[in-house]
Amino acid sequence: MANHTLAPPCSPTEAQTVAMPRSAKRAVLYARVSTGDQHPETQLLDLRQLAAQRGYEVVCEYIDTISGAKAKRPGLDRLRTDASRHRFDVVLVAAFDRVARSVRHFLEVLDELNHLGIEFVSQRESIDTGGPLGRAVVVIVGAIAELEKSLIVERVRAGMRRARLEGRQIGRTPLNIDREQVVRDRLSGMSLTEVAKKHRISRASVCRLAKVSVDGPKGVSLQGPQVSHSTEPGLAA
Repeated sequence: MANHTLAPPCSPTEAQTVAMPRSAKRAVLYARVSTGDQHPETQLLDLRQLAAQRGYEVVCEYIDTISGAKAKRPGLDRLRTDASRHRFDVVLVAAFDRVARSVRHFLEVLDELNHLGIEFVSQRESIDTGGPLGRAVVVIVGAIAELEKSLIVERVRAGMRRARLEGRQIGRTPLNIDREQVVRDRLSGMSLTEVAKKHRISRASVCRLAKVSVDGPKGVSLQGPQVSHSTEPGLAA
């Protein structure tokens, strides 16, 4: 279950026609709870107070009632869509973990808002990307995430090197079939599906192997170099 509420409704027409002081910033609030037993109003009350203290004009509120592990969040998706249309200037949340399911997802959202020129304020962490300290924290978090990614890549490469030294196969096993017979069957008039089923390979593999011939029937693609090795991606329907 997921929903969003508007306070007041932030339709394109209304958002464009509301008269506001030049110094006022249009703010939106985002709250998320995991179950229906929890109350997002607890987060929203504090965020409304924070917005009032900063002189922001709250133009929209988004609420998701959904697990933090879920990738699809209607409320957050709607917020990001409205952000791309520049319907507000600031996003206020109660905490980082209300927004994203992981560091990578959080940085993705944050980077998107930053490119759109929209500030991000987290109440619990006291982070405001509109100020120098907030921007510095974002850079640090991004650097840590990049370091984590690099370490994961290095661990994967180390594992592959060890597997090769132990003589284990990396990736798919090369096809062990009579390639010439595959070409002959294809050129004899058998369909891709028939050839694939006969030799227990995919239709794509049949097409690749058929390209070794230069005298195939009309309608068969015969260009390209001879394929010496092929991998089996699975039998296609």
